[in-house]
Amino acid sequence: MNSRITYKLVPNIDEIFTENFVNYLIALHDEFGKRVTQIRIDRNKKLALVHEKGHRILSEPVTHINTGNWTIDPIPNELRIPGIEISGPASITPMFINAINPDKDGYRADGYLDDDEDAGGHTLKDTIAATKNRLEAVLGTLNFYDPNRNKQYNVVPGTLPFFMHRERGLHLDEPDVMIDGKAISATILGTALTLFHPGQAQFSKNQAVYFYLPKIEDVEESKFYRDFFDFTRKYLNLTESNVIKAIILIESLPAVFQMEELLYTLGPYAAGLNAARWDLKASILEFLLPNPDFVWPDRFDVDIKNTDFIANIFKRLVSICLKRNAVPIGGMATALPNRDPEINELAASSILSDKEWEASNGFIRGWSAHVYHMKNAATPFKRIHQHGWSPSTEMLDPTNFPINIEVPVGAITEQGTRRNIRTIIEYCEGWLSGRGAKGINSLEGKPNKTPALMEDLATARISVAQTAQRIIHSVPSEDTQRKHDMQVIIEIADSELEDILEIRKLDRNNFNDDMKHRYEAAHEMTIRWVSNYTKLKFDSLATYDRDLHKIS
Repeated sequence: MNSRITYKLVPNIDEIFTENFVNYLIALHDEFGKRVTQIRIDRNKKLALVHEKGHRILSEPVTHINTGNWTIDPIPNELRIPGIEISGPASITPMFINAINPDKDGYRADGYLDDDEDAGGHTLKDTIAATKNRLEAVLGTLNFYDPNRNKQYNVVPGTLPFFMHRERGLHLDEPDVMIDGKAISATILGTALTLFHPGQAQFSKNQAVYFYLPKIEDVEESKFYRDFFDFTRKYLNLTESNVIKAIILIESLPAVFQMEELLYTLGPYAAGLNAARWDLKASILEFLLPNPDFVWPDRFDVDIKNTDFIANIFKRLVSICLKRNAVPIGGMATALPNRDPEINELAASSILSDKEWEASNGFIRGWSAHVYHMKNAATPFKRIHQHGWSPSTEMLDPTNFPINIEVPVGAITEQGTRRNIRTIIEYCEGWLSGRGAKGINSLEGKPNKTPALMEDLATARISVAQTAQRIIHSVPSEDTQRKHDMQVIIEIADSELEDILEIRKLDRNNFNDDMKHRYEAAHEMTIRWVSNYTKLKFDSLATYDRDLHKIS
């Protein structure tokens, strides 16, 4: 094995880190490692500049790209199938198998988004497990036995959903893999693993390999991925029949102004754009955090259907895709199933309304967080295209949807802040358990009947940024008249922790000292995370220590 590389010995890593793969990985690191570093430097400069001068310095360039008459290269027909993509971490084997299998009524998702970015655990163990599971799914050998439940999980025969891979973003490293004594970029590692192992297996079966590209901010980052794929094609001796395509997630504020440029720069690998509404909200908040004129109302009241400027951004996204023959992909249906049929009905109604909005506005597919709701989420897309949907004249011209960043309408309440804090505590508890996504009901224990939502890193960022924004500007709550400050947040966090623990104690079979300790650590992480944001320090949660003994 190459002496330049060292890595943590996690399950199955020697099976995945073969000599040929390691040589490929080192070649990628040598070619692209310094570019990743420069991208991070440029991002920080851009963020600091917007904080200093305001977001209006961001604007859409007028170039031959957005005025020219071009379209993306042809893409496989399966990427144009209307319907739903089921999302989840491929590292959790039984969850992965359930996701790619049909539901109880025989409905199977059109695509599967294996998410190592917002839903993954951000550990080397997870990344290796996801790679192995995806490879075995392609080879047809994937299965799992759970001895605790005495349950066998097998993949049901038939056509599997096509795979979409979302690796970790360019801002993250994988500290458990070192080359020349330095942590490798998590993007380089994850993308390399996907292309080398399940990717080559897919190529051998005449299948295309698809990616979602997260957190992209500008054309230099889009070009990074183009060059990465070009390098890989040459290194792995891929042929023209070995298809690689990528959909860019529009989830950062600068990217909103460069959607056409991003598609164009990605070149032969471009397939479409995704309306990543949750991460975009978080990004907007982070870029506008110092501005007292852009304080947002309660997070749970800001919806795409009642927030015109966000709706306009995504209508523009669709229009650009129509203009450039790319596919527009909608957002996540986050509501989770419940034993209470009334709550399930509320969740189903909410999901249906959301996906009807997306389908009627030109999106071809959306995402679902759980198999229970995926058929319901898919129905609007399939129904509208079965009846011969075609875009309106307005939809065909992106200039009909100008970009204007505004403040959403709604109230600023302490109750909203309290729900943010509860969400963060619960999410951090899941994070400390090794999960990147967790079903959370921020009104748990209250008389309201509400479904739990699948909260991931994106939605947790919204809660953190919004809370920090209210502290920075000493915003008073409309329901209590108290001004937000760190002491108020600590008080709220203390009471929410107490309430959570009282509820968890009722489940005597699952509550124990370890869980209590994890929640106490999550409470401390919550305060630290929010406090860092008030100082405009936006380090990802992945950079925080998971060692409970070090959290204080």
